[in-house]
Amino acid sequence: MPHTPALPLTARLLAALLLATFAAGCTPFQQAPEESPRLHVLQPGAAPPRAERRTDATIEVGTPRAAPGFDTPRIAYVERPYSIDYYSRGEWADTPARMLGSLIARALDQSGAFAAVVEAPTSVQATLRVDLELVRLQQDFTVAPSRADLAIRVQVVEVRGRRVLATLLVEETEPAATQDAYGGVAAANAASKRAIERIVALVVREAAPFRPAGA
Repeated sequence: MPHTPALPLTARLLAALLLATFAAGCTPFQQAPEESPRLHVLQPGAAPPRAERRTDATIEVGTPRAAPGFDTPRIAYVERPYSIDYYSRGEWADTPARMLGSLIARALDQSGAFAAVVEAPTSVQATLRVDLELVRLQQDFTVAPSRADLAIRVQVVEVRGRRVLATLLVEETEPAATQDAYGGVAAANAASKRAIERIVALVVREAAPFRPAGA
């Protein structure tokens, strides 16, 4: 019976290594797992001061909308006109429009100026509806230092009469302390605090005719 020559030592070692690799159910080359993006929130701090008098108005905060490019949890920044980029390692915990809608509803409620504040969708018959559109929220690197650039379009609508009582484009900017995603987030929180205060003041003013009986 002919004798089969033994494989060289290197070939035997390579064959054993490949056999062990496939037996373990893995491939020789593995990619490192991708790091999850850090999540950030809009949490601008203390609510505006409470109103001195309360109205009979019930306020509905409509479902917020967002302009193209900003209806996403990704954190936007700009380095040149007409172009939007996004951070790869940082995201908002939710879309900025939804976070701002909830923050504005909470600030209106905490103001104490209204009979009630509800968020859409709701079956409650409201007196006034506040419609919101996030026009932009981005970190602007076309200036130095960079800054948060926030714009919210607000409409106050009388629900029963279907009348637009007021329209306002609320714009706020805030310099970033650091030139990264976290610096932009911190600046966005400072800008959103001032924007929310202006929106609350607008709604309080438009609801003023709806005073409680005998007030």
